[in-house]
Amino acid sequence: MRLRGPVHRSRGFTLLETALAMIIVMVGVLAMVEAHGGFLRANAWSSHEATATYLANELRERMRALPRHDPVTGLKVVTGGSGQPIAQGVGPESGEVSVTDYDDIDDYNGAKFGNGGNFDGPIDAFGRVIPDVDFNGLVRNDPSTGQPMALQGWSQEVTVEKVDPYNFAQARGWEYAWAGPPAIPVDRFPLRVTISVRYQAPLSTVEEVVTQVSWIVPAN
Repeated sequence: MRLRGPVHRSRGFTLLETALAMIIVMVGVLAMVEAHGGFLRANAWSSHEATATYLANELRERMRALPRHDPVTGLKVVTGGSGQPIAQGVGPESGEVSVTDYDDIDDYNGAKFGNGGNFDGPIDAFGRVIPDVDFNGLVRNDPSTGQPMALQGWSQEVTVEKVDPYNFAQARGWEYAWAGPPAIPVDRFPLRVTISVRYQAPLSTVEEVVTQVSWIVPAN
């Protein structure tokens, strides 16, 4: 008589084990998708930051060698009709209507280049409008005019402020003078220049400040 030993039968996955395995796989896939999305967002922001820094530095380079105020008319104070002092010589002088006419720093106060601003732009250090390019690096042309399109969605905005010579964080009015001692005339104050570079996405209704660059122009 032949005795049989215990029979070992192969055991398959149960429905519960299969469900748990699927959940683990799905969690891993979702984690990978989220990580990939985060990488793309970070990469896009880095690209935006690089573009914004380039645009800010181009405009700063254009303004770097300019005098603080117009070399002919300068900055002076006159008495208004109400007896209040009024600064003259701030902003573009008569006849300065284009960026090529801007020959001093305070001309740029309030100027905005590109994306709904008061000038075409953004511009480079030579005052030329920076063209938009496609994914192949080719300049895009406006289909209605055939002319190159400006860099889409980007703008450069300039703010020029007169600041206290002993505290650059404190802005002063353009008509302000220091009685002293020592006396500081109205046109001998340092200036703080700020360039704000903004971007508006194609489907967005608002501009986003990507970067700001500020520097002090000394009086001497």
